[in-house]
Amino acid sequence: MAKYNFELKIKIIKEYLDGEGGYNYLAKKYGVKSKTQIENWVRVYKEFGEEGLLRKRKNQKYSVQFKLDAIELYQTSEMSYREVAYALGINNPPLINAWMREFRVNGVEGLSKPRERPSNMPKKNKDKNIKNRISKEKPEEHDRIKELEKQVRSLQIENAFLKELRKLRKQEAQQRHKNQSHESSTASEDHSN
Repeated sequence: MAKYNFELKIKIIKEYLDGEGGYNYLAKKYGVKSKTQIENWVRVYKEFGEEGLLRKRKNQKYSVQFKLDAIELYQTSEMSYREVAYALGINNPPLINAWMREFRVNGVEGLSKPRERPSNMPKKNKDKNIKNRISKEKPEEHDRIKELEKQVRSLQIENAFLKELRKLRKQEAQQRHKNQSHESSTASEDHSN
């Protein structure tokens, strides 16, 4: 997969947003493999700003509970994978789909499987480093962090749900207004005849 630098992504997005070309045109102009790539950049930029386009040097690890919360949000709302991902601050929507698939096939155990590449670090040193890190962290700090992370996820899910509810209510109001306008125009036509 070709890697594109941050400056190029921003340049292409700005040109697109300024109306200087469509996805196909800009893909050809800058030698981007597909227009879909530019569509994704624009979508991520609109949702997360420039920060969403920065390449993460280390893959984000998500807890099993976080994955379950994301799956629950997807199942209990009418949000798409993309909307759920963005609501939870994830700029890689296919992750939600992968978690959903894994959950359907293997249940909760499927979500707890490590998805890392094998480490080149010798086993002894790796275990020693982990033990050193854990011993430095106080148990009450660890518990407090876990509790705060859980609260944040709950608030993110609640916020996403409320946004979706607001969107649905707005659509219903627009539909009612449209129906009323149509009924009143039909009624006025009937009176004129």
